[in-house]
Amino acid sequence: MEPWQEMLMENQDLYQERQKGKPPSEAGAARIELLQKGSSLNHGVEQPEPPGEGRNAQEKGEKLGQGDTPSQETADPTQQMQTGISRAGPPEQEVTPKGQDPGPILNHPVLDGDGNTSREEMPRVFQRGAKEEVEPPEEGRREEALMGELSELVQQVVKRSSWWERHGIDDCIIALNFLILPAGFLCLRSDNALPFLLGIFILGIVHHTITVKGSHLASHNALTESKSWGKVWAIFFLEVCSAFTAEQAYYNHVKLHHGYTNVIRLGDSSTWKIPFLNRYVYMFIAPIAIPVLTPLVALGLLKDVELKTALRTLGCMFLGLYSHYWLLVNVSGFQSVWSALICMLITRSLLAHPYIHVNIFQHIGLPMFSADKKPKRIHLMSLGVLNLPRNALLDWSFGHSIINCHVEHHLFPNLSDNMCLKIKPIVSQYLKKKKLPYNEDSYISRLQLFLHRYEELMVNAPPISELVGIQ
Repeated sequence: MEPWQEMLMENQDLYQERQKGKPPSEAGAARIELLQKGSSLNHGVEQPEPPGEGRNAQEKGEKLGQGDTPSQETADPTQQMQTGISRAGPPEQEVTPKGQDPGPILNHPVLDGDGNTSREEMPRVFQRGAKEEVEPPEEGRREEALMGELSELVQQVVKRSSWWERHGIDDCIIALNFLILPAGFLCLRSDNALPFLLGIFILGIVHHTITVKGSHLASHNALTESKSWGKVWAIFFLEVCSAFTAEQAYYNHVKLHHGYTNVIRLGDSSTWKIPFLNRYVYMFIAPIAIPVLTPLVALGLLKDVELKTALRTLGCMFLGLYSHYWLLVNVSGFQSVWSALICMLITRSLLAHPYIHVNIFQHIGLPMFSADKKPKRIHLMSLGVLNLPRNALLDWSFGHSIINCHVEHHLFPNLSDNMCLKIKPIVSQYLKKKKLPYNEDSYISRLQLFLHRYEELMVNAPPISELVGIQ
Protein backbone atom coordinates (compact mmCIF):
# COMPACT_ATOMS: atom_id res chain seq x y z
CA MET A 1 0.00 0.00 0.00
CA GLU A 2 1.25 3.46 -0.90
CA PRO A 3 2.09 5.91 1.95
CA TRP A 4 -0.56 8.39 0.89
CA GLN A 5 -3.18 5.58 1.02
CA GLU A 6 -2.15 4.70 4.58
CA MET A 7 -2.47 8.37 5.60
CA LEU A 8 -5.92 8.60 4.01
CA MET A 9 -7.15 5.53 5.88
CA GLU A 10 -5.80 6.85 9.19
CA ASN A 11 -7.54 10.20 8.63
CA GLN A 12 -10.82 8.41 7.87
CA ASP A 13 -10.54 6.38 11.10
CA LEU A 14 -9.83 9.54 13.06
CA TYR A 15 -12.86 11.26 11.54
CA GLN A 16 -15.16 8.32 12.42
CA GLU A 17 -13.93 8.34 16.04
CA ARG A 18 -14.73 12.05 16.34
CA GLN A 19 -18.20 11.58 14.84
CA LYS A 20 -18.95 8.89 17.47
CA GLY A 21 -17.76 11.16 20.26
CA LYS A 22 -14.84 8.88 21.17
CA PRO A 23 -11.45 10.30 22.15
CA PRO A 24 -8.83 9.76 19.45
CA SER A 25 -6.61 6.72 19.72
CA GLU A 26 -2.93 7.04 20.52
CA ALA A 27 -2.05 6.91 16.84
CA GLY A 28 -4.72 9.49 16.06
CA ALA A 29 -3.50 11.78 18.85
CA ALA A 30 0.03 11.50 17.53
CA ARG A 31 -1.24 12.39 14.07
CA ILE A 32 -3.02 15.50 15.41
CA GLU A 33 0.09 16.60 17.27
CA LEU A 34 2.20 16.12 14.15
CA LEU A 35 -0.23 18.12 12.03
CA GLN A 36 -0.32 20.95 14.57
CA LYS A 37 3.45 21.13 14.71
CA GLY A 38 3.67 21.26 10.96
CA SER A 39 0.86 23.82 10.59
CA SER A 40 1.72 27.20 9.19
CA LEU A 41 -0.41 28.73 11.96
CA ASN A 42 2.37 27.96 14.45
CA HIS A 43 5.22 29.52 12.52
CA GLY A 44 5.55 32.57 14.75
CA VAL A 45 3.31 35.00 12.87
CA GLU A 46 3.44 38.38 14.59
CA GLN A 47 0.08 39.26 16.11
CA PRO A 48 -1.22 42.82 15.95
CA GLU A 49 -1.22 44.89 19.10
CA PRO A 50 -4.60 45.28 20.80
CA PRO A 51 -6.42 48.61 20.47
CA GLY A 52 -5.22 51.34 22.77
CA GLU A 53 -1.54 50.34 22.83
CA GLY A 54 -0.48 53.49 20.98
CA ARG A 55 -0.17 57.05 22.15
CA ASN A 56 -3.11 58.48 24.01
CA ALA A 57 -5.25 60.30 21.44
CA GLN A 58 -6.50 62.78 23.96
CA GLU A 59 -2.97 63.81 24.95
CA LYS A 60 -2.06 64.27 21.31
CA GLY A 61 -5.12 66.43 20.76
CA GLU A 62 -4.12 68.68 23.62
CA LYS A 63 -0.95 69.87 21.90
CA LEU A 64 -1.28 73.31 20.41
CA GLY A 65 -1.53 73.25 16.65
CA GLN A 66 -2.14 69.50 16.56
CA GLY A 67 -5.66 69.26 17.90
CA ASP A 68 -7.19 68.18 14.59
CA THR A 69 -4.36 66.32 12.98
CA PRO A 70 -5.07 62.80 11.71
CA SER A 71 -5.38 60.37 14.59
CA GLN A 72 -6.84 56.96 15.25
CA GLU A 73 -10.31 58.25 14.40
CA THR A 74 -9.16 58.93 10.85
CA ALA A 75 -6.87 55.95 10.50
CA ASP A 76 -8.70 54.37 7.55
CA PRO A 77 -10.09 57.33 5.61
CA THR A 78 -11.46 55.47 2.61
CA GLN A 79 -13.37 53.03 4.78
CA GLN A 80 -14.67 55.79 7.04
CA MET A 81 -15.85 57.87 4.10
CA GLN A 82 -18.13 55.00 3.11
CA THR A 83 -19.67 54.57 6.56
CA GLY A 84 -19.22 57.98 8.14
CA ILE A 85 -18.20 56.38 11.44
CA SER A 86 -14.73 56.31 12.90
CA ARG A 87 -13.39 53.04 14.19
CA ALA A 88 -11.31 52.45 17.26
CA GLY A 89 -7.88 50.99 16.79
CA PRO A 90 -4.20 51.66 17.12
CA PRO A 91 -3.13 55.16 16.12
CA GLU A 92 -2.06 55.79 12.56
CA GLN A 93 1.28 57.04 11.43
CA GLU A 94 1.77 59.14 8.38
CA VAL A 95 4.69 57.79 6.38
CA THR A 96 6.49 60.03 3.93
CA PRO A 97 7.29 58.03 0.80
CA LYS A 98 10.93 57.61 -0.08
CA GLY A 99 12.22 60.23 -2.42
CA GLN A 100 9.52 62.73 -1.47
CA ASP A 101 11.02 66.14 -0.91
CA PRO A 102 8.28 68.40 0.44
CA GLY A 103 8.81 72.08 0.10
CA PRO A 104 7.05 75.25 -0.91
CA ILE A 105 7.91 75.14 -4.63
CA LEU A 106 4.91 73.94 -6.65
CA ASN A 107 5.53 71.69 -9.62
CA HIS A 108 3.19 71.42 -12.58
CA PRO A 109 -0.07 69.62 -11.74
CA VAL A 110 0.02 65.84 -12.18
CA LEU A 111 -3.23 64.11 -13.15
CA ASP A 112 -4.15 60.50 -13.65
CA GLY A 113 -6.50 59.34 -16.37
CA ASP A 114 -9.62 60.58 -14.59
CA GLY A 115 -8.15 63.64 -12.98
CA ASN A 116 -8.21 62.01 -9.54
CA THR A 117 -6.15 59.75 -7.38
CA SER A 118 -7.36 56.18 -7.26
CA ARG A 119 -9.10 55.01 -4.10
CA GLU A 120 -6.93 51.88 -3.89
CA GLU A 121 -3.73 53.89 -3.56
CA MET A 122 -4.77 55.95 -0.54
CA PRO A 123 -4.41 53.37 2.25
CA ARG A 124 -0.70 53.00 1.46
CA VAL A 125 -0.02 56.28 3.21
CA PHE A 126 -1.81 55.47 6.45
CA GLN A 127 -0.02 52.58 8.11
CA ARG A 128 -0.54 51.10 11.56
CA GLY A 129 1.61 52.55 14.29
CA ALA A 130 4.65 50.42 15.06
CA LYS A 131 6.63 50.33 18.29
CA GLU A 132 9.58 51.97 16.60
CA GLU A 133 9.07 55.41 15.09
CA VAL A 134 9.96 55.87 11.44
CA GLU A 135 12.83 58.32 11.19
CA PRO A 136 11.61 61.27 9.07
CA PRO A 137 13.83 62.61 6.32
CA GLU A 138 15.91 65.71 6.87
CA GLU A 139 13.36 67.92 5.09
CA GLY A 140 10.57 66.52 7.24
CA ARG A 141 12.50 67.28 10.41
CA ARG A 142 13.05 70.86 9.26
CA GLU A 143 9.34 71.29 8.58
CA GLU A 144 8.46 69.85 11.98
CA ALA A 145 10.93 72.27 13.53
CA LEU A 146 9.18 75.16 11.75
CA MET A 147 5.78 74.08 13.09
CA GLY A 148 7.26 73.58 16.54
CA GLU A 149 8.84 77.02 16.54
CA LEU A 150 5.60 78.69 15.44
CA SER A 151 3.62 76.71 18.03
CA GLU A 152 5.98 77.89 20.75
CA LEU A 153 5.46 81.53 19.75
CA VAL A 154 1.70 81.11 19.76
CA GLN A 155 1.75 79.19 23.03
CA GLN A 156 3.49 82.11 24.72
CA VAL A 157 0.69 84.43 23.59
CA VAL A 158 -1.98 82.00 24.80
CA LYS A 159 -0.35 81.66 28.23
CA ARG A 160 -0.24 85.43 28.65
CA SER A 161 -3.91 85.78 27.69
CA SER A 162 -6.72 85.91 30.21
CA TRP A 163 -9.83 83.74 30.19
CA TRP A 164 -11.75 86.73 28.86
CA GLU A 165 -9.49 86.83 25.80
CA ARG A 166 -9.41 83.05 25.32
CA HIS A 167 -13.15 82.43 25.64
CA GLY A 168 -15.03 85.31 27.25
CA ILE A 169 -15.26 87.67 24.28
CA ASP A 170 -16.71 85.08 21.91
CA ASP A 171 -19.02 83.68 24.59
CA CYS A 172 -20.28 87.23 25.22
CA ILE A 173 -20.98 87.80 21.50
CA ILE A 174 -23.06 84.62 21.35
CA ALA A 175 -24.89 85.52 24.57
CA LEU A 176 -25.75 88.99 23.24
CA ASN A 177 -27.35 87.40 20.19
CA PHE A 178 -29.63 85.34 22.41
CA LEU A 179 -30.54 88.48 24.37
CA ILE A 180 -31.69 90.39 21.27
CA LEU A 181 -33.84 87.49 20.01
CA PRO A 182 -37.02 88.76 21.74
CA ALA A 183 -36.64 92.13 20.01
CA GLY A 184 -36.56 90.41 16.63
CA PHE A 185 -39.72 88.39 17.27
CA LEU A 186 -41.54 91.45 18.65
CA CYS A 187 -40.58 93.55 15.61
CA LEU A 188 -42.33 91.02 13.39
CA ARG A 189 -45.64 91.89 15.10
CA SER A 190 -45.58 95.34 13.50
CA ASP A 191 -47.70 96.19 10.46
CA ASN A 192 -45.17 98.78 9.33
CA ALA A 193 -42.55 97.67 6.83
CA LEU A 194 -39.51 99.15 8.55
CA PRO A 195 -39.91 97.43 11.97
CA PHE A 196 -40.94 94.22 10.22
CA LEU A 197 -37.81 94.22 8.04
CA LEU A 198 -35.73 95.06 11.11
CA GLY A 199 -37.14 91.97 12.80
CA ILE A 200 -36.21 89.84 9.76
CA PHE A 201 -32.68 91.28 9.86
CA ILE A 202 -32.27 90.68 13.60
CA LEU A 203 -33.49 87.08 13.43
CA GLY A 204 -31.31 86.37 10.39
CA ILE A 205 -28.15 87.75 12.01
CA VAL A 206 -28.85 85.96 15.29
CA HIS A 207 -29.54 82.67 13.52
CA HIS A 208 -26.27 82.72 11.57
CA THR A 209 -24.23 83.85 14.57
CA ILE A 210 -25.57 80.96 16.64
CA THR A 211 -25.51 78.31 13.93
CA VAL A 212 -22.26 79.25 12.18
CA LYS A 213 -20.05 80.94 14.77
CA GLY A 214 -21.47 79.04 17.76
CA SER A 215 -21.52 75.65 16.05
CA HIS A 216 -18.05 76.11 14.59
CA LEU A 217 -16.48 77.02 17.93
CA ALA A 218 -18.39 74.25 19.70
CA SER A 219 -17.20 71.61 17.22
CA HIS A 220 -13.60 72.59 18.07
CA ASN A 221 -14.34 72.81 21.82
CA ALA A 222 -13.25 76.47 21.73
CA LEU A 223 -16.16 77.86 23.77
CA THR A 224 -14.99 76.53 27.09
CA GLU A 225 -12.02 74.80 28.67
CA SER A 226 -14.24 72.00 30.00
CA LYS A 227 -14.56 69.04 27.65
CA SER A 228 -17.79 67.91 29.29
CA TRP A 229 -19.43 71.29 28.75
CA GLY A 230 -17.90 71.35 25.28
CA LYS A 231 -19.90 68.25 24.34
CA VAL A 232 -23.09 69.78 25.74
CA TRP A 233 -22.60 72.99 23.76
CA ALA A 234 -21.81 71.02 20.61
CA ILE A 235 -25.13 69.15 20.84
CA PHE A 236 -27.02 72.37 21.60
CA PHE A 237 -25.54 74.51 18.81
CA LEU A 238 -25.26 71.80 16.16
CA GLU A 239 -28.42 69.78 16.73
CA VAL A 240 -30.93 72.08 18.44
CA CYS A 241 -29.96 75.33 16.68
CA SER A 242 -28.52 74.09 13.36
CA ALA A 243 -30.67 70.96 12.82
CA PHE A 244 -27.63 68.79 12.07
CA THR A 245 -25.99 65.80 13.71
CA ALA A 246 -23.10 66.63 16.04
CA GLU A 247 -21.17 63.39 15.41
CA GLN A 248 -21.20 63.75 11.64
CA ALA A 249 -20.36 67.45 11.82
CA TYR A 250 -17.36 66.68 14.03
CA TYR A 251 -16.18 63.83 11.81
CA ASN A 252 -16.55 65.62 8.48
CA HIS A 253 -15.30 69.02 9.58
CA VAL A 254 -12.74 68.37 12.32
CA LYS A 255 -11.38 64.98 11.35
CA LEU A 256 -11.54 65.12 7.56
CA HIS A 257 -11.48 68.81 6.59
CA HIS A 258 -8.93 69.87 9.18
CA GLY A 259 -6.97 66.62 9.28
CA TYR A 260 -6.64 66.41 5.49
CA THR A 261 -7.04 69.98 4.26
CA ASN A 262 -6.98 70.09 0.43
CA VAL A 263 -6.18 66.37 0.18
CA ILE A 264 -8.08 64.83 -2.72
CA ARG A 265 -11.17 62.82 -1.71
CA LEU A 266 -10.64 63.52 1.97
CA GLY A 267 -10.59 67.21 2.88
CA ASP A 268 -10.76 68.80 -0.59
CA SER A 269 -14.07 70.69 0.01
CA SER A 270 -15.72 68.64 -2.75
CA THR A 271 -18.89 68.34 -0.63
CA TRP A 272 -19.63 71.95 -1.60
CA LYS A 273 -19.64 71.14 -5.33
CA ILE A 274 -22.87 70.56 -7.25
CA PRO A 275 -21.60 70.08 -10.83
CA PHE A 276 -25.01 69.90 -12.53
CA LEU A 277 -25.88 73.47 -11.50
CA ASN A 278 -24.64 76.33 -13.64
CA ARG A 279 -22.57 79.11 -12.09
CA TYR A 280 -25.36 81.63 -11.56
CA VAL A 281 -27.82 79.15 -10.07
CA TYR A 282 -25.17 77.79 -7.71
CA MET A 283 -23.75 81.14 -6.62
CA PHE A 284 -26.97 83.15 -6.29
CA ILE A 285 -30.09 80.91 -6.15
CA ALA A 286 -29.14 77.57 -4.61
CA PRO A 287 -28.00 79.02 -1.24
CA ILE A 288 -31.64 79.86 -0.45
CA ALA A 289 -32.30 76.12 -0.13
CA ILE A 290 -29.73 75.59 2.65
CA PRO A 291 -32.30 75.75 5.51
CA VAL A 292 -34.26 72.96 3.81
CA LEU A 293 -31.30 70.85 2.70
CA THR A 294 -29.48 70.91 6.04
CA PRO A 295 -31.99 68.83 8.06
CA LEU A 296 -32.60 66.54 5.08
CA VAL A 297 -28.88 65.79 4.79
CA ALA A 298 -28.75 65.24 8.56
CA LEU A 299 -31.58 62.70 8.36
CA GLY A 300 -29.70 60.83 5.65
CA LEU A 301 -26.60 60.66 7.84
CA LEU A 302 -28.42 59.25 10.85
CA LYS A 303 -28.20 55.76 9.41
CA ASP A 304 -24.48 55.82 10.18
CA VAL A 305 -24.83 56.50 13.92
CA GLU A 306 -26.05 54.46 16.87
CA LEU A 307 -29.77 54.24 17.55
CA LYS A 308 -29.66 56.25 20.79
CA THR A 309 -27.61 58.95 19.05
CA ALA A 310 -30.07 59.07 16.15
CA LEU A 311 -33.03 59.39 18.55
CA ARG A 312 -31.27 62.17 20.45
CA THR A 313 -30.51 64.03 17.22
CA LEU A 314 -34.09 63.69 15.99
CA GLY A 315 -35.40 65.03 19.29
CA CYS A 316 -33.02 67.99 19.29
CA MET A 317 -33.74 68.85 15.65
CA PHE A 318 -37.49 68.75 16.27
CA LEU A 319 -37.12 70.90 19.40
CA GLY A 320 -35.14 73.58 17.56
CA LEU A 321 -37.36 73.77 14.48
CA TYR A 322 -40.65 73.63 16.37
CA SER A 323 -39.49 76.26 18.88
CA HIS A 324 -38.75 78.65 16.02
CA TYR A 325 -42.17 78.00 14.50
CA TRP A 326 -43.96 78.30 17.86
CA LEU A 327 -42.35 81.67 18.60
CA LEU A 328 -43.36 83.04 15.20
CA VAL A 329 -46.97 81.98 15.74
CA ASN A 330 -47.39 82.87 19.42
CA VAL A 331 -45.05 85.86 19.82
CA SER A 332 -44.81 87.39 16.35
CA GLY A 333 -48.49 86.74 15.59
CA PHE A 334 -48.28 84.88 12.28
CA GLN A 335 -51.76 83.63 11.38
CA SER A 336 -50.99 80.79 8.98
CA VAL A 337 -48.59 77.88 8.90
CA TRP A 338 -47.20 78.82 5.49
CA SER A 339 -46.47 82.43 6.45
CA ALA A 340 -44.51 81.22 9.49
CA LEU A 341 -42.59 78.66 7.42
CA ILE A 342 -41.73 81.27 4.77
CA CYS A 343 -40.47 83.59 7.48
CA MET A 344 -38.33 80.76 8.87
CA LEU A 345 -36.87 80.17 5.40
CA ILE A 346 -36.07 83.87 4.88
CA THR A 347 -34.39 84.40 8.25
CA ARG A 348 -32.42 81.14 8.08
CA SER A 349 -31.15 81.93 4.58
CA LEU A 350 -30.41 85.63 5.12
CA LEU A 351 -26.61 85.10 5.03
CA ALA A 352 -26.63 81.81 3.16
CA HIS A 353 -24.97 83.35 0.09
CA PRO A 354 -21.81 84.57 1.84
CA TYR A 355 -21.79 81.33 3.85
CA ILE A 356 -21.53 79.26 0.68
CA HIS A 357 -19.11 81.70 -0.95
CA VAL A 358 -16.72 81.83 1.99
CA ASN A 359 -16.55 78.04 2.25
CA ILE A 360 -15.52 77.63 -1.38
CA PHE A 361 -13.38 80.77 -1.69
CA GLN A 362 -10.94 79.80 1.05
CA HIS A 363 -9.87 76.37 -0.25
CA ILE A 364 -11.04 75.57 -3.78
CA GLY A 365 -8.70 76.99 -6.41
CA LEU A 366 -5.69 76.59 -4.12
CA PRO A 367 -3.17 73.70 -4.42
CA MET A 368 -4.66 70.23 -3.92
CA PHE A 369 -2.58 67.18 -2.99
CA SER A 370 -2.86 63.43 -3.28
CA ALA A 371 -2.95 61.49 -0.02
CA ASP A 372 0.39 59.79 -0.62
CA LYS A 373 2.27 62.99 -1.48
CA LYS A 374 0.78 65.61 0.80
CA PRO A 375 3.28 67.93 2.48
CA LYS A 376 3.75 68.40 6.21
CA ARG A 377 1.23 70.34 8.25
CA ILE A 378 2.73 73.84 8.06
CA HIS A 379 3.10 73.70 4.26
CA LEU A 380 -0.29 72.04 3.82
CA MET A 381 -2.09 74.79 5.73
CA SER A 382 -0.11 77.72 4.35
CA LEU A 383 -0.62 76.55 0.76
CA GLY A 384 -4.22 75.34 0.96
CA VAL A 385 -5.94 78.02 3.06
CA LEU A 386 -6.82 81.64 2.28
CA ASN A 387 -7.83 84.63 4.43
CA LEU A 388 -10.48 87.14 3.40
CA PRO A 389 -10.40 90.80 4.55
CA ARG A 390 -12.16 91.88 7.71
CA ASN A 391 -15.89 92.53 7.38
CA ALA A 392 -17.90 93.77 10.36
CA LEU A 393 -21.06 91.83 9.51
CA LEU A 394 -19.35 88.55 8.61
CA ASP A 395 -16.82 88.79 11.44
CA TRP A 396 -19.72 89.09 13.90
CA SER A 397 -21.91 86.37 12.34
CA PHE A 398 -19.32 83.83 11.16
CA GLY A 399 -16.32 84.64 13.33
CA HIS A 400 -12.72 85.64 12.65
CA SER A 401 -11.58 82.02 12.32
CA ILE A 402 -13.82 81.61 9.26
CA ILE A 403 -13.29 85.00 7.62
CA ASN A 404 -10.03 86.86 8.15
CA CYS A 405 -8.07 84.40 10.32
CA HIS A 406 -8.73 81.15 8.46
CA VAL A 407 -5.03 80.34 8.01
CA GLU A 408 -4.46 80.82 11.74
CA HIS A 409 -7.51 78.68 12.49
CA HIS A 410 -6.27 75.78 10.39
CA LEU A 411 -2.85 75.93 12.03
CA PHE A 412 -4.30 76.18 15.55
CA PRO A 413 -7.89 74.92 15.34
CA ASN A 414 -8.60 74.78 19.08
CA LEU A 415 -8.26 78.54 19.56
CA SER A 416 -11.30 80.81 19.73
CA ASP A 417 -12.07 83.51 17.19
CA ASN A 418 -10.61 86.26 19.36
CA MET A 419 -7.39 84.31 19.96
CA CYS A 420 -7.03 83.65 16.21
CA LEU A 421 -7.29 87.40 15.68
CA LYS A 422 -4.70 88.00 18.41
CA ILE A 423 -2.11 85.61 16.96
CA LYS A 424 -2.69 86.73 13.37
CA PRO A 425 0.29 89.18 13.28
CA ILE A 426 2.61 86.53 14.70
CA VAL A 427 1.54 83.84 12.23
CA SER A 428 1.62 86.13 9.17
CA GLN A 429 5.03 87.57 10.04
CA TYR A 430 6.48 84.15 10.78
CA LEU A 431 5.27 82.56 7.53
CA LYS A 432 6.49 85.51 5.45
CA LYS A 433 9.83 85.51 7.28
CA LYS A 434 10.30 81.81 6.45
CA LYS A 435 9.21 82.49 2.85
CA LEU A 436 6.10 80.36 3.21
CA PRO A 437 2.82 81.29 1.48
CA TYR A 438 0.29 83.43 3.35
CA ASN A 439 -2.74 83.59 1.06
CA GLU A 440 -5.00 86.63 1.19
CA ASP A 441 -7.58 87.92 -1.28
CA SER A 442 -10.70 90.07 -1.34
CA TYR A 443 -14.28 88.77 -1.43
CA ILE A 444 -15.03 90.50 -4.74
CA SER A 445 -11.86 89.17 -6.34
CA ARG A 446 -12.68 85.59 -5.38
CA LEU A 447 -16.27 85.98 -6.55
CA GLN A 448 -15.10 87.20 -9.96
CA LEU A 449 -12.61 84.34 -10.15
CA PHE A 450 -15.24 81.69 -9.46
CA LEU A 451 -17.72 83.18 -11.90
CA HIS A 452 -15.05 83.36 -14.60
CA ARG A 453 -13.53 79.89 -13.96
CA TYR A 454 -16.58 78.06 -12.59
CA GLU A 455 -16.22 75.00 -14.82
CA GLU A 456 -12.57 74.58 -13.92
CA LEU A 457 -13.00 75.10 -10.19
CA MET A 458 -16.44 73.65 -9.39
CA VAL A 459 -17.14 71.07 -12.11
CA ASN A 460 -13.89 69.51 -13.31
CA ALA A 461 -11.60 67.45 -11.12
CA PRO A 462 -8.92 69.62 -9.49
CA PRO A 463 -5.29 69.28 -10.62
CA ILE A 464 -2.93 67.62 -8.16
CA SER A 465 0.06 69.67 -7.02
CA GLU A 466 3.41 68.34 -5.89
CA LEU A 467 6.16 69.97 -3.86
CA VAL A 468 9.54 69.30 -5.43
CA GLY A 469 11.98 71.03 -3.12
CA ILE A 470 12.61 73.39 -0.25
CA GLN A 471 13.40 76.99 -1.09
